[in-house]
Amino acid sequence: MIPSGPQSVPQFPSGFLWGTATASHQVEGGAGERGPSIWDAFAAEPGRIAGGATARTACDHYRRYAEDVALMARLGANAYRFSLAWPRILPAGRGAVSGPGAAFYDRLIDRLLEAGIEPVPTLYHWDLPRSLEEEGGWLSRATVDAFAEYTAAALERYGDRVRRWGTLNEPFVHMAFGYAFGVHAPGKALLAGALPAAHHQLLAHARAAALIRAAGREAMLVDNLTPVRPLPGGGDAAEEAARAYDALHNRVFLDPLLLGAYPELPDGWAEPLAGAVRPGDLAEIHGSADALGVNYYNPTLIAPPGPEDGLPFAMPPYTDAFPDTPVTGFGWPVVPDGLHELLTGLQERYGRALPPILVTENGCSRADAPDAAGRVADPERIAYLDGHLRALARAAADGVDVRGYFAWSLLDNFEWAEGYTQRFGLVHVDFGTGERTPKDSYEWYRAWIGRARAADAERTRP
Repeated sequence: MIPSGPQSVPQFPSGFLWGTATASHQVEGGAGERGPSIWDAFAAEPGRIAGGATARTACDHYRRYAEDVALMARLGANAYRFSLAWPRILPAGRGAVSGPGAAFYDRLIDRLLEAGIEPVPTLYHWDLPRSLEEEGGWLSRATVDAFAEYTAAALERYGDRVRRWGTLNEPFVHMAFGYAFGVHAPGKALLAGALPAAHHQLLAHARAAALIRAAGREAMLVDNLTPVRPLPGGGDAAEEAARAYDALHNRVFLDPLLLGAYPELPDGWAEPLAGAVRPGDLAEIHGSADALGVNYYNPTLIAPPGPEDGLPFAMPPYTDAFPDTPVTGFGWPVVPDGLHELLTGLQERYGRALPPILVTENGCSRADAPDAAGRVADPERIAYLDGHLRALARAAADGVDVRGYFAWSLLDNFEWAEGYTQRFGLVHVDFGTGERTPKDSYEWYRAWIGRARAADAERTRP
């Protein structure tokens, strides 16, 4: 029996956006109809991706997008956050626009609008054209100029139909996993030497935002943020380590954007960043977002570093300190109150400098599959969504200007270095046949959206 949905739905602001999210490389497939990206090169290296998987086909959204838009429409979503593939629009990273590649997003955007769903594209979700990485990637300031050229091309093509633009997705994760630790593409393990990639991504956001605003549209930076919790009983050393992690994960990206300056960083980490900053950069970055996209999955536990860590902090499993906390299939702690803590903490830290917020990703990986009757039961995901949505409503009631929520993800997909081993979707995907099967969580979220939108319509009725 499929769940009927939530028993009650708290009040959200009028005009709230209810949607789901995906990313180009994770769902599109159609690899032969775009230029190569850093993830194609990364996946070709043995041992980089679980099971040796690639995203050449992924969910085949490139060909099955109409079916997927129909799923969104049935869900009752009024917005869809997706990403444009830079290598699909500009296969060489610069220069000529690909006619067939650009036309795919024309078809997708038009189909969304016909279904009454607002398209909310993000320009960059980690799939840098390989040719640009060969020139230095995000460690090179030249990539900032290339990103501005790409933004201009996308605006010219889609700006008449897209009002709200994301610039970059999770620049912290891309810098840390791709350039500091080497577990994501492009696979560089530079530690502190990765910090120029942070500055260049922020500067690229600012350049793109200037173009987006000049076109009369709204620009949004999307970042993964986390409440940082020092190890209980760790004393001053744990508090210091937590401050260092908070600076690197959260404040390196938000302080320049909202306050116009980088935070104080641990010894040895400030110098590589300072070397990338030129006069005028911070003034250009400061205030360059009309909205902030917040991707929230979990809080982070931080302990004092040991001699073997090589970092100014250690990251023990969250359950070491809080053993009763449930975890997802990824092993991430499920802490809905962390979303409330994060959003109200942002309001407290940045005050009037904080722009409106959209929760642009939030979701739960589970190992789920259809049963003999074809049903995909995922009660843990339903509990996850319910808890986080109620925490979000509390943050809105406490004065945080939050305007939308996008569940991650519409579809089970290619989960980066984990290949196809982690399933986040509201819709199950058979990666052999491409068949889509809505899970119980899809039906539950459908009921939630229906009740929330009906209550909004009733409140705003003349």
